[in-house]
Amino acid sequence: MLGVIGIIISLGLLMYLAYRGISVLILAPVLALLALLFQGGQTHLLATYTEVFMVNFAAYAKQYFPIFILGAIFGKVMDDSGAAKAIAHAISKKLGKSKAILSVVLSCAILTYGGVSLFVVAFAVYPIAAALFREADIPKRLIPGSIALGAFTFTMTALPGTPQIQNAIPMPFFGTTAYAAPVIGIIGGSIMFGLGMLWLQRRAKQALAAGEGYGNHPDELIKEFDLSKLPKFYLAITPIIIVLVGNYLLGRFVFATMDGAFLKDFGTTLAKVQGIWSLIASLVIAIVASVIIFWKNFENITTTVNKGAIGSLLAIANTASEVGYGNVIKTLAAFSIIQAGILAIPGTPLISLAASTTILAGITGSASGGLSIALGSLGEIYMAKAQALGISPQVFHRIAAMACGGLDSLPHNGAVITLLGITGMTHKQSYIDIGMCTVVIPLIATAVSIVFAAMGVV
Repeated sequence: MLGVIGIIISLGLLMYLAYRGISVLILAPVLALLALLFQGGQTHLLATYTEVFMVNFAAYAKQYFPIFILGAIFGKVMDDSGAAKAIAHAISKKLGKSKAILSVVLSCAILTYGGVSLFVVAFAVYPIAAALFREADIPKRLIPGSIALGAFTFTMTALPGTPQIQNAIPMPFFGTTAYAAPVIGIIGGSIMFGLGMLWLQRRAKQALAAGEGYGNHPDELIKEFDLSKLPKFYLAITPIIIVLVGNYLLGRFVFATMDGAFLKDFGTTLAKVQGIWSLIASLVIAIVASVIIFWKNFENITTTVNKGAIGSLLAIANTASEVGYGNVIKTLAAFSIIQAGILAIPGTPLISLAASTTILAGITGSASGGLSIALGSLGEIYMAKAQALGISPQVFHRIAAMACGGLDSLPHNGAVITLLGITGMTHKQSYIDIGMCTVVIPLIATAVSIVFAAMGVV
């Protein structure tokens, strides 16, 4: 029992101290070893750190670093070339100021679904969102919720084919591709988008009835951009189409049909790597195409690529640290009690998978971190359950991905804090809308999707 208490204390401190601004790079190993001390008996702190924490840290980096670095470079290329702003501007111009909220949500959605990182999207869309909301006299406090709905929800975890890391993590565990369980993903994504828009529009109408406008924000510092220098929309959208179409075609017709017998020499199988390979190849092609198409738009392409590459390091290191933490916890004797409790949740195993994933995402404040810990600890068990019960592994992939996007964005989440910083808002002003769009509604969507999955929908 003392061991379980130790795990709970460790997890609680991880959540609290991360919210207080201490880096996960420091917290993860220290708090993992703290949990170890509660287990009683002989403890080997240094051996656990080097042979469990760091081994799993390295394994995660080895598996997903190509996606992190390529995604970051692609996002930076789209940002510095003006392509991201061109897409957002074209959508807002087409829909007009009366559809300001929809314009922001769709702009963010198209960019994230095309592989641009969440943080780049927030930076790129915010100036346009501010101009739209100011013109439509919609309170600025609704901008973070609008960006979050478009970037942190249905295009991050639900829609089939999204190249975001949350959709890539389940692939090697279940032998799936980014297009796993497309119908379930579309159902869940539609619920997130539909209910999120209803919430934001209702909030805007309430503000209008109360006479609240955009508000006075004297400290608002928004860098103006020259519209004449932005790429044409059809050119700006081309790299995103390349990512989506390339990912599908490579996964379906190239890597899936190749002879993977040689992979036995590398200790893996084609099913485990084809999804990752498709995503890597499509991002590389999209980056090269972007550089060629937007060559004249870059001040210095070397600087752009370098900044993107360097920017990926903190993201992969943070998530890998959380994975190392989770794998230390997994080795503790007390974890077997927690694991038994999770697996004993009645009903379809999809419920316990979703519960464990979203709880761990909430504790770590990271969708990818919580998902990695959950699948690293229980992935093989759920794959065995899928085979035994005749449930498609694709469904497990999609439900796990969707579930990680629920409790992950509690107030201590890094993306939430960054988004509020970019927009100049506070938790008090804007978190209720962020929380509704990225926590409550995604949990509802995941629950509904589980019901459809239990009915045999894939």
